[in-house]
Amino acid sequence: MNSNITVKSSKRSGKPCVRNLRITVYDILSMLANGMSYDEILEDFPKLTKEDILSALSYAADREHKTTMAQLSA
Repeated sequence: MNSNITVKSSKRSGKPCVRNLRITVYDILSMLANGMSYDEILEDFPKLTKEDILSALSYAADREHKTTMAQLSA
């Protein structure tokens, strides 16, 4: 599902973005953390899809898991 997440040094300082848009994983996580629903996010950003939001969540979960595993290995 993370195939929707792209990282390019020329876009948003290399932060993970959704489908080459200027919307970062952090942007989506922040909106969700501030209480926005999927529908509200999709209304504010019509280029996004529900799959994009789920991809951002999956990407963040995967990074968290890898960080935890790296700390356990050290």
